[in-house]
Amino acid sequence: MIVLRMLLGRVLSLIPLLLGVALFVFVVMRFAPTDPALAAFDGANASQEQLDQFRRENGLLDPWPVQYFRFVAQLAQGDFGTSLIGKQPVADIIATALPLTVQLTLLGLLIAIVLSVALGVVSAVFRDRWPDQLIRVVTLAGVAAPAFWIALLLVQWLAVGEGLFPTSGYVSMNDSFSGWLNSMTLPAVSLAMPVAAQLTRVIRTSMVEELDKDYVRTARGGGLPPVVVVGRNVLRNALITPLTVLGLRLGYLLGGAVVIETMFALPGMGQNMIQAVLDGDSAKVQGFVITIAIGFVLVNLIVDVLYLIANPRLRSHT
Repeated sequence: MIVLRMLLGRVLSLIPLLLGVALFVFVVMRFAPTDPALAAFDGANASQEQLDQFRRENGLLDPWPVQYFRFVAQLAQGDFGTSLIGKQPVADIIATALPLTVQLTLLGLLIAIVLSVALGVVSAVFRDRWPDQLIRVVTLAGVAAPAFWIALLLVQWLAVGEGLFPTSGYVSMNDSFSGWLNSMTLPAVSLAMPVAAQLTRVIRTSMVEELDKDYVRTARGGGLPPVVVVGRNVLRNALITPLTVLGLRLGYLLGGAVVIETMFALPGMGQNMIQAVLDGDSAKVQGFVITIAIGFVLVNLIVDVLYLIANPRLRSHT
């Protein structure tokens, strides 16, 4: 029952969230310096009559409340509207760009989880010794370094210097898996490093707390190998708290993908969103932002369910 109630609560909370996100983006785009009518003609010498006709046809001359509620009505029907510039349905643009952003986010998430679990366990097991001190210094630097700065260093070192990876561009997984992995490695690592650094510190703290508990000393006194104690009991219990942190950091991954995609010329949601902002295409910007907001809510919902699965005590007390 707790899982069903949580699912229902999250779905209901999605409605005011989307309305608020749509309103926020709508207001911001109305104050943008770019005129969609001028951008639609792409520098052509359009007359004032042509510009006014474009604004009338696309409802840009209607009062703001009318424009906003028209967009909300379309959204309720699953219609993200039509791009003001290319006259292409926004849903089709999202369907093309979203898979790449999901691939980048999931690959970055996988790298962050592997690194943080490995480093967090080693740091806790060798508490206050040189491996722990070294990992703490590295993670502190990782937390302080933004993803775009890490990306610049990786490009300079591994792409320009060593020539191991391309500096930009994207290869579809359907065309070549090795080419896809080669084109996505640097962006995913750049995106993952700050998240891995933060998760490492959280896992290390949780592991230290678990290692100091009585059941660990009892298991060790009973002759169980340290690998069994840490792997079977301590690690499982210690990962409960990092799960909640991971849900919040996934929002960082989605947001960071916008910048990283632009730096590496990846045709995902980020690059399309920035171009839409420059063009003043409010329909595309609203569609992209709302899609990311939905993804953020769904990801946190999944993390909450995993938290219940990992912590049976919550199910038994609810």
